[in-house]
Amino acid sequence: MTDSTEPSRDKALRLAALAGRRKAHDPVLLQVGDLTSYTDYLLILSGRSTRQVAALAEHLATGSKRAGVPPLGREGERDAQWILLDYGEVVVHIFYEPLRRHYDLEGLFVEADRIDIGHLGFGGDLDSAPELTRGETT
Repeated sequence: MTDSTEPSRDKALRLAALAGRRKAHDPVLLQVGDLTSYTDYLLILSGRSTRQVAALAEHLATGSKRAGVPPLGREGERDAQWILLDYGEVVVHIFYEPLRRHYDLEGLFVEADRIDIGHLGFGGDLDSAPELTRGETT
C-alpha cells in the first residue's frame, strides 16, 4: 500500500468503528483500490432486520457528518434492504442479511485484501481507530 492511500484507510477504519457502536453484523473491510476505479475500500455490514439496516445507515451518516465528513451519496434507504453510503474513497454497503448472501460482494472481490477490523468497536476500543477528518483524499 502506498502512502497516498493512508488517509483512505483511516477513513475506512473510523467508519468501521462507528458501525461497531451500532452492533453491525459480520463486518468486512476490503481494500479494492487495485481492483476498481471508483473507490479504495468497501466496508460491508449486515443487519438482522430492515430496521437495523436503516439504523446503521443513519448512525454512520450522522456520526460522519458530525466529524465533518458527510457521505457524498446515499442510496436504498426507502426499502432498507441494501443501503449504500458513498464516501468517495470508501463505499459502505449495509445489507439485510439474506440479501447480502444473495449478492455476495465478498465473493465478487475475492482477490481483495481483507483488513482486520475485529478490534474496532466490535468488542474492542472505538478510540483505537483514527479520527475521521475532512479533506482525506487518495
